[in-house]
Amino acid sequence: MLCPEKNCPLCPRLVAFRTDNRQKFPSFYNAPVPPFGPADARLLILGMAPGLKGANQTGRPFTNDYAGDLLYPVLKKYGFATGNYGKRADDGYRLVDARVTNSVRCVPPQNKVVAEEVNNCRRFLVSELEALDNLKIILALGGVAHNALLGTLGYPKSAFKFAHGARHLLPRHNLVLFNSYHTSRYNVNTGVLTAEMFENVIRQIREELGDKA
Repeated sequence: MLCPEKNCPLCPRLVAFRTDNRQKFPSFYNAPVPPFGPADARLLILGMAPGLKGANQTGRPFTNDYAGDLLYPVLKKYGFATGNYGKRADDGYRLVDARVTNSVRCVPPQNKVVAEEVNNCRRFLVSELEALDNLKIILALGGVAHNALLGTLGYPKSAFKFAHGARHLLPRHNLVLFNSYHTSRYNVNTGVLTAEMFENVIRQIREELGDKA
């Protein structure tokens, strides 16, 4: 699969932030974060971008990030993982039939990406999708991931409105797109997303896929 190089130069703002973080946090991963999970997965979970002290620190999506505290235990509950999530890349937690990545692979300042960065990183998402031969379902966490996926696959945003719990058929690619609010600390603390709401989405996906092949 095509992945960004460690010193990917495509986004000047992200390059400057990465350089600064390497000085401030020399023990952090501080590089484009690769996907996590098996390449034969039928489910791809797409987030926005790494968190500064989450994936940017550990080198694994959603790891040591509040968003992973909700995401990873729920995936295990519904048969998409084994082991115990310990907020470290070496915690022994493994995904099963699921893979996780982000629309933008590098950590952005203030946890906000801009359109140019999403577009620059699109080539890596294209490569990811092309390499997942068994892919059936994509779960977009948040509107940024939802729109990034639609743009990557060439679907009009107006035809597939983002809404928590929504299920969209992507006919040209024989894929199903599910939506969930992002499992971020902000969404959970403000009540935009509850654990029950997120579990309901994962439960629907589990039911659609059935038992692990």
